[in-house]
Amino acid sequence: MTDAGQMVREYGSYLEIERAMSSNTVSSYLSDVSLFLEYVAKAPEEITPDDIVSYFAARTMAKRTQARTLSALRSFFNYLILEEYIKDNPCDKVDAPKLGRTLPDVLSAEEIDRMISSVDTSDWKGLRDRALLEVMYGCGLRVSEAVGLKISEIYPEEGFVRIIGKGDKQRLVPLGDMAVSALRAYLQVRPQPADTKDSDIVFLNARGGRLSRVSAFNLVRYSAMAAGIDKDISPHSLRHSFATHLIANGADLRAVQEMLGHESILTTEIYTHIDRRTWQSNILKNHPRRK
Repeated sequence: MTDAGQMVREYGSYLEIERAMSSNTVSSYLSDVSLFLEYVAKAPEEITPDDIVSYFAARTMAKRTQARTLSALRSFFNYLILEEYIKDNPCDKVDAPKLGRTLPDVLSAEEIDRMISSVDTSDWKGLRDRALLEVMYGCGLRVSEAVGLKISEIYPEEGFVRIIGKGDKQRLVPLGDMAVSALRAYLQVRPQPADTKDSDIVFLNARGGRLSRVSAFNLVRYSAMAAGIDKDISPHSLRHSFATHLIANGADLRAVQEMLGHESILTTEIYTHIDRRTWQSNILKNHPRRK
């Protein structure tokens, strides 16, 4: 029988190659599976539903983390069935936690302006930071998409950027005037990369390498603090705000779905609930049975 460590490695290759999952998702799945196998200390074919239940009972997890972990374990055991290592998936008899639909933190347009205006643009790093904020908000990008943006994928005259999203899927996203202006100001003073492999990368760090996701997170949080915003803010908050503001201003839901790169329109629909008061007021105002 193949040992558990080798199974996990093979499973990782399966996720990357056959499922075309992003490196971040693969890393998260493998971490969840490895922690579980370390806890139960059993061969995968010996694991029972009770082992999974006891694992969750022994660890303090938020419901969302528990659901993600169970999803990773279910995927792992389904892979083992596919490879004929086991016959049944022990996760099938474990109920997933019921998750409420949580609405993300959203910034107002005025708060976005304050965040971007808080950036000191007296040097190239400030111009970079301002351009990064403008692009993340103005295009609704995931943080990984923003830090991985390439110069060759920006078309300022045509007014769009080409984004390589999850699963290497491509989409075109409109690029607004303020984002174009900020990018041009930064690219004029952008330093030379330390390595030629990063020559096409837009956002560089002080050492001439690719800017990291952590740096982007820190920039967003620092900018929010500097703007006096007392909310739990992350780069994803800019993406949420972008979508919410578009829908509030009448953008088509399908168009927003395409811009965000969502697989399902159900994911995009959450933003219609955030702006409930706006559309509720509009509907009632125009309802044929109003008084």
